[in-house]
Amino acid sequence: MFTPFSVTGSSLDLLKTGDRGIVKFCKIQDKTIIKKFSSLGLTTGTTITVEQHFPTLIVKVGSILLEIDKELARAIYVRII
Repeated sequence: MFTPFSVTGSSLDLLKTGDRGIVKFCKIQDKTIIKKFSSLGLTTGTTITVEQHFPTLIVKVGSILLEIDKELARAIYVRII
């Protein structure tokens, strides 16, 4: 009757290299950072891929590579796919 399902999500900081996710929400208060991310295509519903985790976090959004610091990565939440 019911099919089992699970929703797995976390902050962007916890994803490993190669992991993909869909941005669900951001807990970023700085409007300039939100505008910058939005102009680069990092918005709610966007699929991202973690390309590199060390020494800096680099994510791929479409064909763009973005470097994100640890504090911002902790404020971006994704649903892992």
